[in-house]
Amino acid sequence: MTLIFKIAPASLWRKAEDSGRFDGAPFDIADGFIHFSTAEQVEETAAKYFSGQEGLVLIAVDATVLGEALRFEPSRGGALFPHLYGYLPHNSVKWVKPLRLLPGGGHDFEGLLQ
Repeated sequence: MTLIFKIAPASLWRKAEDSGRFDGAPFDIADGFIHFSTAEQVEETAAKYFSGQEGLVLIAVDATVLGEALRFEPSRGGALFPHLYGYLPHNSVKWVKPLRLLPGGGHDFEGLLQ
């Protein structure tokens, strides 16, 4: 199993759980795919796009369940990032945990990525 990660507002994720489907955040929908990060990329993603934001969750997804809809494509600095072209099926989600905001505006990833 290969885990990839999605950071999302907890309220958006609750709506997805209620509807049984996650189509992504507004910026995912605008780009035409759901943005994910690998374990090596997710902390930098949080710092760049979510600094200072409270009420977030970290969603761990089994990439092997996503099939051909998942593509690793060049993005920030030429690194390959996972992009999902389609909705996120709930059976691919391994866990969802709160992403705690630290006093300096960063997020606490300690113990989350194992």
